[in-house]
Amino acid sequence: MYAKVYNLKFSGVSEAKIAATFCSDAFGKRIVSCNMRSLNISIGQCGSLTIQTKFEESKDLKAFERHAVETFDDLRKTMAYRENHYSGVYVFNFEAEATDTSLALKH
Repeated sequence: MYAKVYNLKFSGVSEAKIAATFCSDAFGKRIVSCNMRSLNISIGQCGSLTIQTKFEESKDLKAFERHAVETFDDLRKTMAYRENHYSGVYVFNFEAEATDTSLALKH
């Protein structure tokens, strides 16, 4: 699995929330076309925004990166933030299934 992680730092949580909405919309539209396996966007209490993506193949990661440049260019035109990002390979990943398998019996 290939990963692309973006860490953005805004002046406050309000700005990070606005950016999260913008990025969720822009990157959410790319899930199918870029063959994404995972997209996680989280906000920290200090005004940080982290975007984590996961891909099966490097060509899908590269396609996503081309679209991400456009998205971040648009974001830079409207908001001030610091950005750092990196590409990597997942070495270990665990996610529990989000299902409830309990049974309730009624008498």
